[in-house]
Amino acid sequence: MADDIKFKHVMPIQIRFSDVDLYGHMNNNAYFALYDLAKTSYFRDVFGTEEWNKFAVVVANINADFLAPVFFSDELIIETAVVHVGNKSLTLLQRATNKASGVLKCQCRTVLVGYDVATKEPVQLSKAYKEAICNYEEKTLAELSSQNL
Repeated sequence: MADDIKFKHVMPIQIRFSDVDLYGHMNNNAYFALYDLAKTSYFRDVFGTEEWNKFAVVVANINADFLAPVFFSDELIIETAVVHVGNKSLTLLQRATNKASGVLKCQCRTVLVGYDVATKEPVQLSKAYKEAICNYEEKTLAELSSQNL
């Protein structure tokens, strides 16, 4: 799934003591908190520090593939890319990788839907947001709209 994706956003992650379970590896729940941190950083980079917190989306679907255990001593990075843009939604692909070995530990696909906080209804993603994502990802809207991941 991620072999042909160029991840421009890479965020180093510090594994916390509370992320590790009794078996000595990172608990699966901890990945989602780390992915959320990377999502926030990604959108701040894409939209800028003033505009990113106006970007209202909600999670419609999230799927993770846990491929190999992460241990407390691992140096982890989270890579993030938008891989699809629709009218009301976009799909993020994120992956957790051991920085030293390059081993892919987990990958996550999240569908986010545009959301109007006042009406509590789904809304179309604005043209400006779509353009900002395309510029950051260095892809056209046609390329991001046609990808079927």
